[in-house]
Amino acid sequence: MENIVSLQNIIMEFEDGEQILKNISLDIKDKEFVTFLGPSGCGKTTTLRIIAGFLEPKSGDVLFEGKRINGMPPHKRNVNTVFQRYALFPHLNVYENIAFGLRVKKVPEKEIVRRVGEMLEIVNLMGYEKRSVNRLSGGQQQRVAIARALVNHPKVLLLDEPLGALDLKLRKEMQIELRKIQQELELTFIYVTHDQEEALTMSDSIVVMNNGSIQQIGSPTDIYNEPVNAFVADFIGESNIISGTMPEDFIVEFNGKKFECVDSGFNAGEKVDVVIRPEDVKIIPADKAKLTGIVKSVVFKGVHYEMIIDGKEHTWTVHSTKAESAGNMVGMNIAPDDIHIMRKTEE
Repeated sequence: MENIVSLQNIIMEFEDGEQILKNISLDIKDKEFVTFLGPSGCGKTTTLRIIAGFLEPKSGDVLFEGKRINGMPPHKRNVNTVFQRYALFPHLNVYENIAFGLRVKKVPEKEIVRRVGEMLEIVNLMGYEKRSVNRLSGGQQQRVAIARALVNHPKVLLLDEPLGALDLKLRKEMQIELRKIQQELELTFIYVTHDQEEALTMSDSIVVMNNGSIQQIGSPTDIYNEPVNAFVADFIGESNIISGTMPEDFIVEFNGKKFECVDSGFNAGEKVDVVIRPEDVKIIPADKAKLTGIVKSVVFKGVHYEMIIDGKEHTWTVHSTKAESAGNMVGMNIAPDDIHIMRKTEE
């Protein structure tokens, strides 16, 4: 696939000189669902606003289909944005909200009728044309905002935490709807969220950001199973992160014990972060384990039990379909390929 948006060496600063974005470079492919994921203040919304044209970077280039668009105003870019606050026009009904951008462009009435009807069908709001937007649910209002953005046929749709105001059940439903719309229309969606589940559910590619820098780019599976550093591992799902050393290839030492692993290429004795997912820790009898601990708490999470286990050097989070009783001494076993080794994150 061709790159539709490229960011090259983007630097953005506050007025006091503090850098918001630190030399960001990124290629986004046509028809891809890309999510910018990270904590508040990491630079993800700033990056989105630079693509939209609402902000100009201090330095670096923004390319759209290979052409530099720095300085081009938002309304001339072939992108549209949906914000968390949908900014619908309260005095206009559903139909007129969706049609607004077409009327501004003086599109013929016959074409407006066709395109608004097409959008109503795509966002599943047929029959709501004359309804006041004030009488819609949050999810329906969001669909109107998406339809209004898509009716102008942008090549890229930018979505800035658009599900943040919805309740959990509706948010999950809209995740599926958004992905379906993106695939049906074969458009590029660039989505901003701090919600890991949203990113994992919808994306072709996830861009994990922190402190104005890109930490990792990859598919949801790659990001979850092969995080490049402790920040990514901790931010994408829960993780046990323990300090350790690599005495030799395929051997890691932590909690005073040596364990087989599948990693190599580290210096002998190099300090590392050892990342182990809660679901990869298997509970076994304490007398058969290198790692032991006391079960401090057990919480039922629906599909598994979450146990907090107090070991001598580390407090473990363990997910299991079988619960141990609080107060029990248990053993923990971890397979070599479930031990992920990464170099210490530079502060």
